[in-house]
Amino acid sequence: MQEIKTGNIYRHYKGNTYKIIALARHSETGEDMIVYQNVDKGDIWVRPKSMWNEVINNQGVLRFTLI
Repeated sequence: MQEIKTGNIYRHYKGNTYKIIALARHSETGEDMIVYQNVDKGDIWVRPKSMWNEVINNQGVLRFTLI
């Protein structure tokens, strides 16, 4: 499993590139979250950490791959 760290850059399985800008915690549930930014467009997103290293199909493709 890939170590998730602020500053790392990842490629999403659909092709976009993202940089982790913060690791956070959901205020209501305490769930670990990842705050990340699209490198090209600047959009900022939040995703549960539990989804970050997910395998998204039966060919073993990861949702995000460290580049």
